[in-house]
Amino acid sequence: MNQRLIFLFIMLVLRVSAQSQSLRWYKGNTHTHSLWSDGDDFPEMIMNYYKSNGYDFISLSDHNVLASGEKWVAIPTHPFRQKRYKEYIEKYGNNWVAQKRDSAGLISVRLKTLEEYRPLFQEKDKFLIITAEEITDQYQSKPIHINAINIRELIKPQGGNSVADVMQKNLDAVYAQRERTGELMFAHINHPNFHWAIKIEDMMQLKGERFFEVYNGHPHVHNYGDSATIGMEELWDRLLIHYITEGRDLVYGLATDDAHHYIEYKVGNSNPGRGWIMVRAPELSAGALISAMEKGDFYSTTGVELQEVEFKDRKLYIAVNPDQGVKYTIQFWGAGRSVNSKSKGGILLKEVKGIKGSYKLRKKHLYVRSKIISTKPKENPFAHGDVETAWTQPVRLK
Repeated sequence: MNQRLIFLFIMLVLRVSAQSQSLRWYKGNTHTHSLWSDGDDFPEMIMNYYKSNGYDFISLSDHNVLASGEKWVAIPTHPFRQKRYKEYIEKYGNNWVAQKRDSAGLISVRLKTLEEYRPLFQEKDKFLIITAEEITDQYQSKPIHINAINIRELIKPQGGNSVADVMQKNLDAVYAQRERTGELMFAHINHPNFHWAIKIEDMMQLKGERFFEVYNGHPHVHNYGDSATIGMEELWDRLLIHYITEGRDLVYGLATDDAHHYIEYKVGNSNPGRGWIMVRAPELSAGALISAMEKGDFYSTTGVELQEVEFKDRKLYIAVNPDQGVKYTIQFWGAGRSVNSKSKGGILLKEVKGIKGSYKLRKKHLYVRSKIISTKPKENPFAHGDVETAWTQPVRLK
């Protein structure tokens, strides 16, 4: 090898090393609500919550709206809502808050648009607000909700002739906008068990579906299923088996809080801070975050923080950033090539007590993913008895 080739090789190694070292974890939530739809708080107060609680990015995903145009909301007489209104005035001032009073003395406030409040919070490399919408559709009486992240234009509910058809048409609308605008954007299917609306058979029919909520903090979404309907983790495994055996892409699981209630915190309310994602990306931009997520370079969590998630030399390696006095169990879930999507799905391949664990994939494996369970009770949980947990994305052999 001549000196020029040696030099080029060294520069390539240094460049790859520098890129690897520049990656960092970004904390974010892609599903939350405000007074622009059925949330109970002003968008500025919500942004302040997330920014003050260590989030790096947030998507305020109100139902079928992009927080633009003019909207006035009446302030209810309920003491909690009156208190929040006063806190809003105290924090942002009468010069910021546009309000009016009717002949009966009822106060209404004009909601600030995304473009109005974004400059108050967004900071380069520190905090990013990503435009989003919860496309809220239905088939007969079944609610079908899909989040569209980083969209440029409002997407109206597309309708359809079945649950699967409604989902497919809304997914297609998101990716058609992506193709037309050239902007990276993605969709994720929300809370399949909300009103028991979406069955695994519906999701198996989809084309281009890459993301769904494996955990949602809303109290009515039935994350764990019941005696008649499977929970989100079993659904995930069965989807993976089906997609992989059909030669399709992996499907990734998100955790979100789906917050609607920011004033009163308790089990039974839909509060912020219950679930989020950690994305490993070179910079805090929508494009970088989405690119990383489409490669599966993120994990979902209700509180467990990971130091490392690495898939190298056919081995999935997990390292936890531990809390003092908390114990951890690292599980590796997967399936062999002999199973099918009509079976129960994934099986527990290995379990490790401690803060580090690994599992080596073999040709017999379709995929492997990890679940990390702590002994730390979840503060203000989705359900009584929940402990802080994390889920890594599935990996497979090329």
